[in-house]
Amino acid sequence: MLDVLRKPAADPADERPGDGRDQAPVPYLPYVLIAAVLTGLYFLYSWVQYDHFRTPSWDLGIFGQAVRSYAEFRVPVADIKGPGFPILGDHFSPVTALLAPLYLLWPSPVSLLFAQAALFAGSAVIVGRTAQRILGSRATGIALTVAYGLSWGLQEAVKSDFHEIAFAVPLLALTCRALLLGRWTAAAAWSAPLVLVKEDMGLTVAMVGVVLALTGQRKLGAALAAFGAAFFALTVLVLIPAASKIGQYDYWAKIEKTGGGAETSLVQIVTDALTSGERWEMVLHLLAITGFLALRSPLALLALPTLGWRFVSQDPNHWGLHWHYSAVLMPIVFLALVDAVRAVRTSPRPWLASYGRVAVAAATAVALTLAANLPLRELLKPQTYAADLRAEQARAAVAAVPEGASVEADVPLLAHLTADHEVYWVGTAKGATPDYLALDLRGWSGQASDPAVTASQLHPEASYEIVHRSDGFAVLKKK
Repeated sequence: MLDVLRKPAADPADERPGDGRDQAPVPYLPYVLIAAVLTGLYFLYSWVQYDHFRTPSWDLGIFGQAVRSYAEFRVPVADIKGPGFPILGDHFSPVTALLAPLYLLWPSPVSLLFAQAALFAGSAVIVGRTAQRILGSRATGIALTVAYGLSWGLQEAVKSDFHEIAFAVPLLALTCRALLLGRWTAAAAWSAPLVLVKEDMGLTVAMVGVVLALTGQRKLGAALAAFGAAFFALTVLVLIPAASKIGQYDYWAKIEKTGGGAETSLVQIVTDALTSGERWEMVLHLLAITGFLALRSPLALLALPTLGWRFVSQDPNHWGLHWHYSAVLMPIVFLALVDAVRAVRTSPRPWLASYGRVAVAAATAVALTLAANLPLRELLKPQTYAADLRAEQARAAVAAVPEGASVEADVPLLAHLTADHEVYWVGTAKGATPDYLALDLRGWSGQASDPAVTASQLHPEASYEIVHRSDGFAVLKKK
């Protein structure tokens, strides 16, 4: 299977399928049109979720604050995690600074949702055109574009609001494309910026170096592997601790401790990783969307660093099919499928060659079948867009906080306030006394039958009075 990657395209500048001599250039138009549709679907889902206050976590608010800081030429902070919290002391993701110009034009966290939708959809163009070029069929390329665009990893990431890994997805697609076309220097160049996306991506860059070495590019591969590993060590041992208020990389605790805070031994970590049904179910779904053919390509090695840290993590959020953690795996396994199909078409085993001829169709069928139970299906339901009393109450609570005021709020309200307020999360505002409190009476902060009592518990140093209240939310102003 390594022979496939060792064989470069006939002309590195030639955008032709097969050997590049006897077929028409791979067009952009059909893939761009599909990407436009995917962008619309991803963004519509994200916007409806945002507009109806269905945010699943505090992350959109955090990234909104960080990008706003960059747009205002300030050190990136996320007050939601604590007053003046330096975001680069949490995760090393300076790549999000690239969103600052868009945020200046569109000062809202919704701009981040649009950027993510476009980045995901753009990666589908790369995957589809690469498939057509390698496998020589437009129908195959388009089918794989659709299968990839509807894949569970991307849909779950869209459901999870915005995350920095949106930048990693197209970069990984470009890296895998370059590897498939035998463009070794380009593969190294496209993978290197991944270290600026998130600290764990350094290990993925190192694995790209390993794949390059396996294809015969030993010097380039060794250099890239050393760069990736060294940058990973630099970020988690030096850069993040230097920026962090606690002076260390806080996420080691995800491996060392259980959710209850108890220490976990190395033996227990390994045992849990190897015997966890939820973890292996995730791997099964990951390989099933490629008909398990991705395993025949060395590109599949690029998935190991991400799978590795997720397996040893003690946080259940990292194990399964949900959240955004699998998005970075989608371009890897789909382009590994392309590589494997190219290899097995000439297999001396008739059954394997026959399977290779239908693998893309099978992957597309699996993707469409799974899509019936994935987030984007909600766009087909009228109730998704229906007026929501809780959303109206949340909107009224946001409106009750004057522009520019500092406010401590619960998760459903955070992202809606970050563009024009100084925002803290309930319980993490120690050291600050905000002008307003915006409490979810039936949600994240628990049942708060008396908001005034809750306010006195959160800030005994101040006195607050209720200025707005509904069944679901209360807004209090500092006296």
